[in-house]
Amino acid sequence: MSETIIILSGVGILLFGLGAGYYIRMTVALGKKKSLELDIKQMLMTAKEEAQKIMDEAKKKSDEKLAELREEEKKKEEEFKEREKRLAKKDEFLDTRQLEIDKEAENIKQKVEEVKKIQERVEGIEEEKRKELERTAKLSEEEARAELLREIEKKYEEDLMVRMQKLESGSAEKLENRAREIITTSIQRLASSTASELMTTTVNLPNNEIKGKVIGKEGRNIRAFERAAGVELIVDDTPGSIIISSFDPVRRQVARLALENLILDGRIQPAKIEELVEKAREDINKIIKEKGEQAVYECGIFNFDPRIVAILGRLYFRTSYGQNVLQHSIEMAHIAGMIAEELGADVAVAKAGALVHDIGKALDHEVQGTHVEIGIRILQKFGADEKVITAMKSHHEDYPYESLEAVIVQTADAISGGRPGARRDSVENYLKRLQDLEAIAGGFPGVEKSYALSAGREIRIFVTPEKVSDAEAKIMARDIALKIEQELKYPGEIKVTLIRENRVIEYAR
Repeated sequence: MSETIIILSGVGILLFGLGAGYYIRMTVALGKKKSLELDIKQMLMTAKEEAQKIMDEAKKKSDEKLAELREEEKKKEEEFKEREKRLAKKDEFLDTRQLEIDKEAENIKQKVEEVKKIQERVEGIEEEKRKELERTAKLSEEEARAELLREIEKKYEEDLMVRMQKLESGSAEKLENRAREIITTSIQRLASSTASELMTTTVNLPNNEIKGKVIGKEGRNIRAFERAAGVELIVDDTPGSIIISSFDPVRRQVARLALENLILDGRIQPAKIEELVEKAREDINKIIKEKGEQAVYECGIFNFDPRIVAILGRLYFRTSYGQNVLQHSIEMAHIAGMIAEELGADVAVAKAGALVHDIGKALDHEVQGTHVEIGIRILQKFGADEKVITAMKSHHEDYPYESLEAVIVQTADAISGGRPGARRDSVENYLKRLQDLEAIAGGFPGVEKSYALSAGREIRIFVTPEKVSDAEAKIMARDIALKIEQELKYPGEIKVTLIRENRVIEYAR
């Protein structure tokens, strides 16, 4: 029973505590709610006050800005009114000025009319005077002028003739003296030495035993050398030297270089001879290229195609009447440049035309035509300037002179070739005969190569064995001899040697 009372008492106390706790919580919650509402109200009031302040400040600023804008508008209106006043004054001034100009223009027109009337009156008076003179003299104006001229010519005819003769003779003398002065000045400024080319080249030997090696067993080495190089070797009793003879300077240089290399190598045999001759040709081609580049550099000409320069270098081994053609061309270029400078012509064109005027001689033994025609084709093919071609093509008067530079090139050619000892006519004729001799032999079918030897007393011809048989070789030799007799003039006789050789080559690998 007591336990039940205790439990019930505990439950009642618990319920009372729960109720009291709820009441207290509700009281605290209501207090917090009232406090939150007060804070919100306070914040709203503060916000309204701040908004009012902002609106007041904005209104104040807008009033100030509006006042400024009104002030600016007022100033602009005043400026506009001032401009209007100035423009009105300008218009008034321009109107006044226009009126003045119109008055002046009217006055000028009146004066022009007056001048025209005065001029017409003067012309009328002059016409009346002329008619009166014609009526009095019974001559027209043209007849009077002609009569006056006849009288003057008749009276002063002798004086006029003497004066004209003096002028003609004086002008001719002055021109001749000036031309002589230009030419002599150019010659004096370039007084280069001249040396005629020889037809032989001497190769020095370290000892006389080398001669036997060069000749070889039964002469096979010397024959192989002469065939490969196209020259004639003269091995005589002269100690310590072998003479290379050929009219072609390029062949002589190739043979000289090959022979010197053979002597240094010591292995003189047909196979080695052919190898070193071919190598010597390559070396000579390099020299040709270098000489061409040196020539254009020395003359100050840098716009030529490299192929023209290479062909130009071949003239280093070419002669004309015994004179080295490349040296002659360089000398001509300098002389032409001096004359062109004195006469006011194109110096570059004159020098270039002089330098390449004989370029056709580098290929005249390979191409048909005169060296002038060949040179023109070479320059046109490799894009040379047309002015340069015009300047060079008239140096032998094959073509008419088309420019002042063409006359200068022809004059420079005459100056360079006319130096004492520069040329020998007999040498050129001799070389021409040897070239014609080789050309006749080379014109037959099956001929591989031909060489004129022994100062033109022998022509050695190599034929292709596949194209020419032994029987045909005999007939060909006779035909060549007959053609030489018909077409060439020469003293004595010419030996025709035709060689047909079979050579079989195989390689062991």
